[in-house]
Amino acid sequence: MSNESRIILTAQEMELALKRIALQILEHNHSVADLAIVGIHTCGVDLAERIRKIIREQEGVDIPFGSLDITLYRDDWSIISQNPVVRTTDLSFTVEGSRLILVDDVLFTGRTIRAAMDAIMDYGRPHSIQLAVLVDRSGRELPIQADYTGMQTTVLPHERIQVLLKEHGGHDQVVIQRNS
Repeated sequence: MSNESRIILTAQEMELALKRIALQILEHNHSVADLAIVGIHTCGVDLAERIRKIIREQEGVDIPFGSLDITLYRDDWSIISQNPVVRTTDLSFTVEGSRLILVDDVLFTGRTIRAAMDAIMDYGRPHSIQLAVLVDRSGRELPIQADYTGMQTTVLPHERIQVLLKEHGGHDQVVIQRNS
């Protein structure tokens, strides 16, 4: 991490934000029937698993869980990398008619979410897709907004948000870094 970074969410604040998101999901949906949670690779999968665990603790029910790779659905994949890393998509439940909670770490331009919705439609037509993100950083290029947000912040053009998770060998925190 560069010297020019600042923490915007500590581990404790991240935990509280995820609990709040999970409770809002339960409140909004009134029931876990037909509810499924899908994380977008990479950090979204880990965050989705955490939200699922909170819902399980609250409701005593394991809702279906999946992971989604959107690499080849992105409209900019060839610009980002000539050799994209494609991960596994695992949707081992019926997408058709389900109420999907799509989870990602940061919402910025909306392009990742658009690609995720395109990918999901290849597996069936859900009843609805709701979006949960840990951080909404503004700067949308597409008309996409989160239904559930851990925190909202404005980031300058020369800054980026990095979500660090214990599942990836670090410790939980969200930082804003200045691009060099």
